[in-house]
Amino acid sequence: MVTTNVDVFDIKGSLKESIVLPESFKEHVRNDLIRRAVLAEETLTKQPQGHSLLAGMNTTARYYGAMDSYRSGRHRGIAIRPRQKLGGGRQGDVRRIPSAMKGRRAHPHRIEKTIVERINAKEYQKAIRSSIAATADLKYVKQRNIYDGKLPLIISNDIESLKKTVDVLEFLKKFGIEKDLDKSKKPQLKKGLRRSSKLRHFRRSVLIIVNDDKGIIKAARNIAGVDVCKVASIKASLLAPGGVPGRLTIWSKDAINNLDEKIKKISFLKGE
Repeated sequence: MVTTNVDVFDIKGSLKESIVLPESFKEHVRNDLIRRAVLAEETLTKQPQGHSLLAGMNTTARYYGAMDSYRSGRHRGIAIRPRQKLGGGRQGDVRRIPSAMKGRRAHPHRIEKTIVERINAKEYQKAIRSSIAATADLKYVKQRNIYDGKLPLIISNDIESLKKTVDVLEFLKKFGIEKDLDKSKKPQLKKGLRRSSKLRHFRRSVLIIVNDDKGIIKAARNIAGVDVCKVASIKASLLAPGGVPGRLTIWSKDAINNLDEKIKKISFLKGE
């Protein structure tokens, strides 16, 4: 259960003050709703595909029938398929059908296919609040991370002004997060056909949410497993990668103060 008053630390790890948590941290954790929101976000990244409707059909080939027809392949020892029309009544190669060279595709992409899976605005906002509540529950955080300290982890606004990667790493180590960072250093191969191209990804460990970017995003972007975003651009896929809630999250003080207000303005279709 999340307490109402929580401590705020400075970037050196010293206790600074105590503030009241927003109402978003009191939301009931809905795993099904979080998973649906994450899958809906992933559909926004897919690119619609299509092809020319006449692809494979721009040819002189024609099917003349199997029986009693001029140019038919009947009793000629050749397959009865649509063939090219050549001079002198001759027949060329088979065209048009999917099994033929330069033929049409058997199962082409449908241009009119609906790719984006929409989700209601209130449901999406509820999924965001539910993901936020899971970041403050040690039971969910322990399922993804090694960290075993106080939650939620709120830092003074000085964290937004960190401009060097070495300063961000030093700050994370002071709060005992170095084990999670070490776990994210080793790249993993993508599953499936991506193994042939050897695409790698890094395990997501820590998420830092700030109100304003004063250098922190550029300073932390090269640390494996660490993501930084503004509170206005918060997403379910950042709070719960893969639809699994409980990502270790670090908040700035102003991000906590403006959290409820920003969530009400989040729109799924705009990707904000």
